[in-house]
Amino acid sequence: MHLVSALPPLRDVIARHGLAASKALGQNFLLDEQLLDRIARIPGDLTGETAYEVGPGPGGLTRALLRAGANVVAVERDRRCIPALAELDAWQPGQLRVIEDDALKIDEAREVPGAHVVANLPYNVGTALLVRWLATTDWRPWWKSLTLMFQKEVAERVVARPDTSAYGRLAVLSQWRSSARLAMNVHRSAFTPPPKVMSAVVHIEPGEAPAGVAIGTIERLTAAAFGQRRKMLRQSLKAVPGAPAAMEAVGIDPTRRAETLTIEDFVSLARAMDAV
Repeated sequence: MHLVSALPPLRDVIARHGLAASKALGQNFLLDEQLLDRIARIPGDLTGETAYEVGPGPGGLTRALLRAGANVVAVERDRRCIPALAELDAWQPGQLRVIEDDALKIDEAREVPGAHVVANLPYNVGTALLVRWLATTDWRPWWKSLTLMFQKEVAERVVARPDTSAYGRLAVLSQWRSSARLAMNVHRSAFTPPPKVMSAVVHIEPGEAPAGVAIGTIERLTAAAFGQRRKMLRQSLKAVPGAPAAMEAVGIDPTRRAETLTIEDFVSLARAMDAV
């Protein structure tokens, strides 16, 4: 039996430490222990695995990860939360390491190689962190899986399919060498304070990277194509070196728009650009 199961209720911890959620830090706390346990189960059996959590706040999801048997490395920049997290370490000794820092500055490949990332990401840095984790040059990446809470609109962009309004650069980056799925929706009422929008959890697992394609090429290609998504490709990609010739080489009609291209189309374009 995990000692963490005997911890005081999260609401009591928040009240005792005066942990009102900070809007400036994009904080919204999840307090429903059953819901948190469901999120912690999404990556599969975490017994003995390393879980990397960004923005644990008072430690709700941290508790769930510890209950799941994970060794947790948590990065928290809000020093108000550090004493509450220290209590978790005292209850479950040796299973939690807290790094007081900005997650955007962490060298994850050194700090948490082979980790499952499980996080209710702060809204103000969530997309930036996801793009950084997806755009790593070394593949397979340092992470085994990503289980991430986003605003539902962002989550839908991660898993979007071609010819939909949500389909864009984030979908291509998430799916060209990974699999991405919407794991669960989370109602706004589950949070304290409730955000203005609904949330959802996405689960991403790395796959094999297509041969002959560099991440930098995919990034340039998608940034240009979706940066002017209402324009035809011949217009949006004309300034991207090698893109017009690549479209001709792989037989993509330059009068199409970016949202009509499949993931495979973007990979073929990028491969043709890199082959020059």
